[in-house]
Amino acid sequence: MRSYQSVLILRPDLDEAQVDESLEKITDLIKSHGGACLKVDKWGKKRLAYKVKKNRFGYYLNIYHTCENEQLSSLEAKYKLYDVIIKFMVLRLDDKELERAIKEDEPEESAAEGETSAKVEGGDKPKTDESPAEPKKEESPAEAKKEESPVVSEKTEPEKTENS
Repeated sequence: MRSYQSVLILRPDLDEAQVDESLEKITDLIKSHGGACLKVDKWGKKRLAYKVKKNRFGYYLNIYHTCENEQLSSLEAKYKLYDVIIKFMVLRLDDKELERAIKEDEPEESAAEGETSAKVEGGDKPKTDESPAEPKKEESPAEAKKEESPVVSEKTEPEKTENS
């Protein structure tokens, strides 16, 4: 069984309940063709780049699923016949691409867990990572005075000492 990504654009006049109902019907279509839904993303209503079937907007769905290779063409035919879908695209994914897509949500959750553990370990302040490209400079009081004094005064003092 191969992994696929289906990006579907639904009619914009659907409300949230109708979108959920359509999503359920689409997942049933995938299951009836020997597949399984791995991840479903609702991207929401967005403006289209150009009119599609006289629509300026569409409701986007992104579904990661598996399907038998022989059944994919009949699944696409069902997508064409389902009147709620105004446009669709099915992409075949490699194993690495599928793992990356499914794990996209996990780093956000683990980062949030990392912040809470840093608060517990370090007191009230969470740990911050300092970038190695910008090390902190600590200036001595003498260096700070040299930067503040004008360059002209340094040139005039040596001239006075040489003439004396």
